[in-house]
Amino acid sequence: MKSIVKIDSKGRVAIPKNIRKEAGLEPGNLVAIYLEDGRVVIEPLESAADKYYGVCKVEKWPENLDEFVVEALRKWWISQST
Repeated sequence: MKSIVKIDSKGRVAIPKNIRKEAGLEPGNLVAIYLEDGRVVIEPLESAADKYYGVCKVEKWPENLDEFVVEALRKWWISQST
């Protein structure tokens, strides 16, 4: 699948709808852009939330997520040192 698009004055390109659909790209998705053998590659990235969904079982989400993360790391660190 190939399309020709124009780079705008701010360096942006629009990814055509048929390519976005085929790649599963939706507004708000993250992509990695890099050079590979002189070509510009745009690679879809998996959402961190989707990737790690279910890693931690949480019975009740805390009001302060920062405190929760610090406590979880503290418990993990203690378990690693024993």
